[in-house]
Amino acid sequence: MPAQERSGWFSRDLLLVAGVCLLALLLVNAFVARPFAVPSASMENTLRPGDRLVVNQLAYDFGGHAERGDVVVFDGTGSFLPYASESSGAQRFVAGLGLASSGDTVYVKRVIGIGGDRVTCCGSDGRIKVNGVPLEESDYLSPGDAPSQVPFDVVVPAGKLWVMGDHRSDSRDSRDHLGQPGGGFVPESKVIGRADWVVFPFGRWTSLDRPAGFAALGGTGGHGDQR
Repeated sequence: MPAQERSGWFSRDLLLVAGVCLLALLLVNAFVARPFAVPSASMENTLRPGDRLVVNQLAYDFGGHAERGDVVVFDGTGSFLPYASESSGAQRFVAGLGLASSGDTVYVKRVIGIGGDRVTCCGSDGRIKVNGVPLEESDYLSPGDAPSQVPFDVVVPAGKLWVMGDHRSDSRDSRDHLGQPGGGFVPESKVIGRADWVVFPFGRWTSLDRPAGFAALGGTGGHGDQR
């Protein structure tokens, strides 16, 4: 085979391999693990503005549900943004591939209550209670912050989540939408995935494990009670 023909075959094979690799990367990005840049200080000190996260989009598939303590990335359209218009299917697909920004409708918060939970704040001890059990938040609450300056007493509907930022004094979360359509509850169907890792900056590389304080809540309330 002449050298020129061999070179042509090699170039085509290289382009084919590159195309397959790109397609695989886009599919993983769209359906398995999605990158996400933290936009604000609402989750400090757990997350800082500009942190890059890996969001596990399969975490709640196959019958799984978000759990108390999980850090989730979700679309706030219809809950945090009750009057925002839905993105088109094409826009959601392109954003899911990581080829476009998710815009101002995507949030990252910590799950405090799941469907069936009664979440209250704050009693004489100044702590949030989930189904009457005080929540130990010292592992993640931003230093100097109170659990909440806003009192609330809510029962989370089935299929919904009550979410809050770790930097309570600088977080617009479920508390800010009490009395609005949706009541501040985030539908599980709007959860994009669970934030599992901080991967950039490299000095902050860490896994986002569920804090130990949530173990004390046990199985009280929750998904199984109202499903």
